[in-house]
Amino acid sequence: AQLSSTLSILRRLTGIALGMGSLLLAWWLVSAGYGPDTFSVPQAFFAHWIGQIVLLGFTFAFFYHLCNGIRHLFWDIGKGFEIQTADFTGKLVVIVAIGLTILAWAIGYWMGGSL
Repeated sequence: AQLSSTLSILRRLTGIALGMGSLLLAWWLVSAGYGPDTFSVPQAFFAHWIGQIVLLGFTFAFFYHLCNGIRHLFWDIGKGFEIQTADFTGKLVVIVAIGLTILAWAIGYWMGGSL
């Protein structure tokens, strides 16, 4: 029960993080439309180590929320409520979200991204 409570709270927190991250994404996109001078501001922020941590957190929040949403879809059809299954899928959601975050960042750096 403790794991389910923690994961439920984390789902809500990642939802909030995604909302705030969407505002940053909008800032980045809108600034691109205003030209290079304006665009350089969010670019500088996201290139800074603080911006990199924000992007890393946003990436994890996205993948965690996605994976846990898939888990909830199974719950919506009445599957996976057994305690052992719920614990297993909860751990799986965290592991897969971490793995996808690492994979996404590795691909990003492999394709030419840098700090």
